[in-house]
Amino acid sequence: MLAACGLFLGCGGSADTPKLTAASRGTICVSLLALDNPFFKVIGDAIAAEATKQGFQATVVSADKDVARQGNQIKDFIVKKAAAIVLSPCDSKSIVPVIREANAAGIPVFTVDIPCNEPGVTIATQVATDNEGGGREAGQAMIEALSTDGRAAGGKIAVLHFKQAESCQLRVKGFRAAIDAYNAAAPAKIDIVTELESNAAKDVGFKAMEDALQAFPDLRGVFAINDPAALGARAALEKAGKTEQIVIVGFDGQPEGRQAIRDGKIYADPIQFPDKMGVQIVEAIQRWSRGETLPPQMLIPTSLYRKADAERDPTLAPEAGR
Repeated sequence: MLAACGLFLGCGGSADTPKLTAASRGTICVSLLALDNPFFKVIGDAIAAEATKQGFQATVVSADKDVARQGNQIKDFIVKKAAAIVLSPCDSKSIVPVIREANAAGIPVFTVDIPCNEPGVTIATQVATDNEGGGREAGQAMIEALSTDGRAAGGKIAVLHFKQAESCQLRVKGFRAAIDAYNAAAPAKIDIVTELESNAAKDVGFKAMEDALQAFPDLRGVFAINDPAALGARAALEKAGKTEQIVIVGFDGQPEGRQAIRDGKIYADPIQFPDKMGVQIVEAIQRWSRGETLPPQMLIPTSLYRKADAERDPTLAPEAGR
């Protein structure tokens, strides 16, 4: 494998920085948050497929939400002289020292889905969902879901968070902004009464939802930062017999999440496009290798996906869950 370049400057590198060439592409090394999450599996598969098309090799590994593990993976990428490193950071702050090592080694670092906007590191570009915009869509969906006979209504809601991921921080920020804007004019307020850690996982989301129900038995809604957390929350509501009382808004649009929307178990998702992220990150690496100056980030908008969309979705089972 061949190193991509010497130390580069700014987002796109300097004019005299050696670049990747079609004759010596090298290996794109990728460390994703957790490959047991189908969302990141799609990103990894898309990167690998597009890299092959563009003449690169690709190595995709799972950090399993472990900062130390991810740090060791990046160190290994550096030793192997990766052509480029792609990360979805487990923790944007904690990963800074090892990104600096990659910077010092002259290897361009790209982030996908989860950004690293910390000072002292150089990120070639970030390819991600517009998470804050998606959070605002989720807030609008919650307002819509809590409406009665077309009239906006209020109530207590919970947020199932994954605070160590900056992408999820942005989702909750956008969600809160939409709810705050609604509350500024609406007579019936929506009250976010608790934020609980879901670890972006079904089992932890289940426990968080149980805890929320115990503390606030009169909850009306829950916003979960991804589909696994939303599905865990749904399982807890089914166990508690509160599926008619509480609506769920998720985030992602994974197949299992979209099926749950089709089956009436989740109200809506701002859906992401992980396949586009994977393709676009390889395209960004290509552009960087040609000496182009990249923007700091490339955001892909979400699209709010409701039951009516799911009913038209040919990939879903029409009678599932019945």
